[in-house]
Amino acid sequence: MTREEALAIVHEFVKSESLRRHMLAVEACMRFYAEKLGEDVETWGITGLLHDFDWEIHPNMDEHPIKGAEILRARGVPEDIVRAILAHAPERTGVQPQTPMEKALRACDEITGLITAVALVRPSKSLYDLKVKSVKKKWKDKSFAAGVNRAEVEEAVADFGVDLWEHVGNVIEAMRRIAPELGLDGSLAKSA
Repeated sequence: MTREEALAIVHEFVKSESLRRHMLAVEACMRFYAEKLGEDVETWGITGLLHDFDWEIHPNMDEHPIKGAEILRARGVPEDIVRAILAHAPERTGVQPQTPMEKALRACDEITGLITAVALVRPSKSLYDLKVKSVKKKWKDKSFAAGVNRAEVEEAVADFGVDLWEHVGNVIEAMRRIAPELGLDGSLAKSA
C-alpha cells in the first residue's frame, strides 16, 4: 500500500480537519520512530495515518476500530497494518500490542492530542517553541485536555519501552516536521 492510497481512504472517510490533523500527527510520530529504530518508515507511517480513519463512521468504542478493520481488509490493506490498528485499542479489541510498530502506535496516539492542546493554548500557537516542561506542567492539570487518559498513555509508553518525557520530546520533534500541516506553526497566532 502506498501513502497516496492510504490518503485516499482518509479523504473518503474523514471530513473533520481536526481528525485529519490528528492522523497526520500520529503518522509523523510513527515515521520518526521507524527512522530511529531502523524499521520500515512507509509501513509505520501508513499505519499512523490510517489508525482512526473510521472514527466518523464508527464514533463509539464498541465499533472503532473493529468495524474499520473489516473495511481495511476489504481494501487490501496489509494485515500487519490492520493488526497494529486493532492493537492500538487492546481494551476494546482484545488484540494486545506485540510488535514494535503496534506498541509505537499505541504510545503515539493520545499523546499527540495533549501536545496539540498544549501548543494551541500558548501565545505562539506553535510547536517550534514548545518545550517538554510545558507539556509536563499541563500533564499535572487533570482538567486540561481531560479526554486524554494519562494512565493509558503512561502504560502504552512504558510498554513501548521509552521514558515518558523522552517520548514527549520525541513526539514534539516529530510533529514539528509537519507543523504547518497541523496548523501549529504559529500561523494561527498571526491570524488572531
